[in-house]
Amino acid sequence: MDAQGHETVPDEGRRRLFKTTAAGAGAALAGAALPAAPALAKDSDDASLATRSFVEVLPVPLVKQPVAALSPAPLVTRGEGECGRGSHQRWGEFEPRKLYELHVKEALHSFHRDLPTQRVWGYDGMLPGPTVVARYNEPVLVRIFNELPANHIGFGSPEITTHLHNLHMASESDGFTGDYYSSTRFGPTLTGPGGYRDHHYPNCYAGYDAFSSTQGDAREALGTCWYHDHRLDFTGPNVYRGLSGFYLLFDELDSGNEEDANPNALRLPSGVGRYDIPLVFQDRRFDRKGMLAFDSFNSDGLLGDKFLVNGKIQPLFEVERRKYRFRLLNGGPARFYEFHLMYQNAEQDFTYIANDGNLLPAPLTMRKIRMGVAERADIVIDFSKYPIGSQLFLVNRLEQDDGRGPDDKLMKSGTQLLRFDVRSNPARPDISRVPARLRDLPDLPSEAQLRKLPTRVWEFDRSNGGWTVNGNHFDVEKPAARIKRGAEEVWVLRGSGNWHHPVHIHFEEGRILSRNGSTPPVHERGRKDVYVLKPGEEIRVFLRFRDYEGKYLMHCHNGMHEDHAMMVRFDIVP
Repeated sequence: MDAQGHETVPDEGRRRLFKTTAAGAGAALAGAALPAAPALAKDSDDASLATRSFVEVLPVPLVKQPVAALSPAPLVTRGEGECGRGSHQRWGEFEPRKLYELHVKEALHSFHRDLPTQRVWGYDGMLPGPTVVARYNEPVLVRIFNELPANHIGFGSPEITTHLHNLHMASESDGFTGDYYSSTRFGPTLTGPGGYRDHHYPNCYAGYDAFSSTQGDAREALGTCWYHDHRLDFTGPNVYRGLSGFYLLFDELDSGNEEDANPNALRLPSGVGRYDIPLVFQDRRFDRKGMLAFDSFNSDGLLGDKFLVNGKIQPLFEVERRKYRFRLLNGGPARFYEFHLMYQNAEQDFTYIANDGNLLPAPLTMRKIRMGVAERADIVIDFSKYPIGSQLFLVNRLEQDDGRGPDDKLMKSGTQLLRFDVRSNPARPDISRVPARLRDLPDLPSEAQLRKLPTRVWEFDRSNGGWTVNGNHFDVEKPAARIKRGAEEVWVLRGSGNWHHPVHIHFEEGRILSRNGSTPPVHERGRKDVYVLKPGEEIRVFLRFRDYEGKYLMHCHNGMHEDHAMMVRFDIVP
């Protein structure tokens, strides 16, 4: 760090030493002063303390409400007290109509009544953070204050940069990993520290320049997004401590109103927090005192033995005999899930409607769904098929022993993560529906056109114990690719070794053209932003780079892999 608080970026060896030294120092402080703080796990292979299943009620994240004004008022350029960001792009075209404040701070949280209450980090002090509900063609500005303690105790680092995964937006609001800030420190891609940062979310469909009369291509709509910290080298521990939440988008088609009289509306189960429920699944490990434990020496990928749903261990959720929309998110840090819906030891059907927040062209009836880290899946469960008093379980049956990923073995019974208790009939008839058609897909180029497009190959590998892309560790200040705004390209993702990598590409949704030369499964033929790269696999992805310029990221979303340099910067240029 220089005299102004600007941090320089270490190479991979120094980066790993810095991470473990910082975490160890925090752990020592935790043990000496505040035993109710998270700490570096020195017994991370030991089992967590026992907890009872289904005694906690599922928390449903609060819907964040806008504020009437912000002080100081938002500006195109850096505001008073704000960190040194770049100027907002296209501000005049997408002037914010709603304003929000989020305060990142330390707070007390109970994961389970059988464990001690302890300190976590959260947006507005909540785990998960509040849900932002937005609409297309209604731009918003979210001011995110960093109120974390500078001399914090435990693992993680108290500077933040918030990524909204995977909204189509300008680089200066994307939460680039080097854009982290606090009131005294700032990352290598900012120009100064600050106590807050203004994120300008245009909520426009991708393809705005080509479809300006409709403010973008409505076939490019996203529904289920999530926001999380993306601090360079510390994304894993900071999110592990609690820094994530949901951001949901609606439009004329997916209107969020099952009573919508508009003939174009899908009328899916609606009412965020009532019949439209976001669910983030995360695994954690706790030490012998019942405190959240994190192993900063593990670069493979952490696995926990306690399973959280919306921040509680194995909760229950009371439902009515009607349809519900559930928005499933694998919140990491490294575990894969294969979800099965069980009733009286028998698998049940559910309706799969969206992959990575993108509505499919048509719903799929399924009995299982596999999810890598950061993948999302929207499903509809119809509880009218079950009598009052029934109990159903969402079960993970996928076996996984380490950060390499699953070996495709299924557990016979699996782990029950969430219990649904069918308590009553709805007070009003259920008029929600799942229509036979959902959202059409944008056209793909023809095979002849695809062959003419630029192709980039990205190989995800390991070298000398560190994670690499194309043989290189991440360089936050050097783009690995420069792409002309408006370009179309084919990216080839290749995996090596015996590792799974859930690869996330910021900024634009892509289309999987093939997996190992074969057509992808039907649920992966829509738009996506996380591509699960299996050992030795090759995935071809079609991507567009539209409407904005600046620096963006592609990385493995295993929290330990990205923190240990499995990431690349690409710049969109004029």
